[in-house]
Amino acid sequence: MAGARVDVLGAGIVGLTVADELARRGHDVVVVDPQPALGASYAAAGMLSPAAEVWHGEEEILRLGLASLALWPDLAGRLGTELRRGGTLLVGYDAGDLQQVERQAALLHRHGHPVELLGRAGVRSAEPSLGRVAGGALLPAEASVDPRAVCEALLGRVVLRGAPRPGTDVTVVATGASLPQPWTGLVTGVRGEILRLRSDDPPRRTVRGWAGGEPVYLVPRGDGRVVLGATSEAHEAPPVVTAGGALRLLAAARALWPALDRAELVEGTARDRPATADGLPLVGPSGADGVVLAAGHHRHGVLLAPLTARLVADHVETGRVDPVLDPRRFAGTPEGVR
Repeated sequence: MAGARVDVLGAGIVGLTVADELARRGHDVVVVDPQPALGASYAAAGMLSPAAEVWHGEEEILRLGLASLALWPDLAGRLGTELRRGGTLLVGYDAGDLQQVERQAALLHRHGHPVELLGRAGVRSAEPSLGRVAGGALLPAEASVDPRAVCEALLGRVVLRGAPRPGTDVTVVATGASLPQPWTGLVTGVRGEILRLRSDDPPRRTVRGWAGGEPVYLVPRGDGRVVLGATSEAHEAPPVVTAGGALRLLAAARALWPALDRAELVEGTARDRPATADGLPLVGPSGADGVVLAAGHHRHGVLLAPLTARLVADHVETGRVDPVLDPRRFAGTPEGVR
């Protein structure tokens, strides 16, 4: 469909990137959101880490993530936002934690993805701010962005409205963990808690690791800022930062990064990540005429935003759908696509 009139519901990083891509292709697009860019994108750390995120049974995320990572340099360049390169350093605090790193590296090797195993000395050389750890692995191709900065740049490129327009050709639903009926049951909220700090000795690159079996990540932003996360808990209550969640994050991060003791705690944030039953996003036809879903990205919303935008725009124009992401795969669920 050429020159379509499109309403995008949701002004998180996915909805905004979809809207920007459609507008670039000549469609008449508005974004509808009473609280733009204040959902999961506001809390997100911004890791572009397809290899670090993949795990057994989730190999499709590696394919999708690598395809989307390749689109990020162009998107960041157009928006004038920083794309921090340098890769991701996976680390294990003790021998048991190092086994997690080695399992991740073995999985990536089987998929032909570059990964460099490092001993203690190699980890300290790659990241001098870290403490004494058992070992690690470097994923050199990965990067990170600041989702707040990306959303701010995108908000300057789209038209915002408080309510949908009458007579639209296409409605794109990109409302995160709160989908409208009849699609509500396709996503569930998984709470993530994030802490933001400022340090005079921040890591050089993204550090993901395990300390005593507890997963943790540190993402440097520049100017000494570091994002620390993330807990993951399925729940039904509104997302809040909990004392227990913050303590787990701080304890695990301190084991890996001793400079945490001197860091200033700036902010704590909690948001729901939108998860699906099979861990893959919903990108494509909803089953209702003129409604397209761009939702259910769980931990991968920032990474997959440019690929999602391309897939949605291609679908609007040609009807093409990636079968792995087709929302109609859940047509048999109680509150699924009808």
